[in-house]
Amino acid sequence: MPHHALEVANLSKRFDRPAVNNLTFSVRSGEFYALLGPNGAGKTTSLRMVAGLLQADGGSIHVFGENAMTNPVAVKQMMAWVPDEPMIYDRLTPLEYLEFVAGLWGVESATAMKNAHELLEWLGLAPHSRERCEGFSKGMRQKVALAGALVHDPRLIILDEPLTGLDAGSARLVKDVLLSRVEKGCSVIMTTHILEVAERMAERIGVISRGRLIAEGTLETLRQGAGGTDSTLEEIFLGLVQGDTETGESAAA
Repeated sequence: MPHHALEVANLSKRFDRPAVNNLTFSVRSGEFYALLGPNGAGKTTSLRMVAGLLQADGGSIHVFGENAMTNPVAVKQMMAWVPDEPMIYDRLTPLEYLEFVAGLWGVESATAMKNAHELLEWLGLAPHSRERCEGFSKGMRQKVALAGALVHDPRLIILDEPLTGLDAGSARLVKDVLLSRVEKGCSVIMTTHILEVAERMAERIGVISRGRLIAEGTLETLRQGAGGTDSTLEEIFLGLVQGDTETGESAAA
């Protein structure tokens, strides 16, 4: 199996201005990777291109060695995408939704039901498995969406702000599920504004600003780069982003 779960090289996307600007980074097989950046830095745009939801203007994306641009169907079967705004079917129950999603992926029926029941139990949704999703809170909907993303046992999980709107108990459940998947060899890439989560969960952290990667490494590596031995990720992050913004402004002047 290739060493890297995800390899992004010189990825570019422009709207009215460059949103992603020659972005290069990789996620190792079995790694938890956090992609951090201020609002508008290009995090969601980058992940949407990786997930095949947005066409890149340039660059390349490889998932476990497969070219995501020339072989998108094979790549999508290996990954899961969980956006910050969960998209589920209100008229279905969580169990029906998971059966439906598993069917789309061609998961064998007995395996699908086993996976569905395990995920619902794990995420605390079992008591609500036969209730329609229309009355669910955002946190419950987010957990249903996560279960739907995991029901086909993806090897790469892509999450855009997965803890938004979750209470502390639900957030803990989601984190436990993700870490359990990583322990079993799954790879995770996640954006989050909750820097404490990245600090605790991620093996490596990438920081992007203005569509470019400006720093990457373990928390220890980032600390050394910032010249401190006990800096918090928040202090490192703010220093990096502020420095990049000031550099950009002086270059534009």
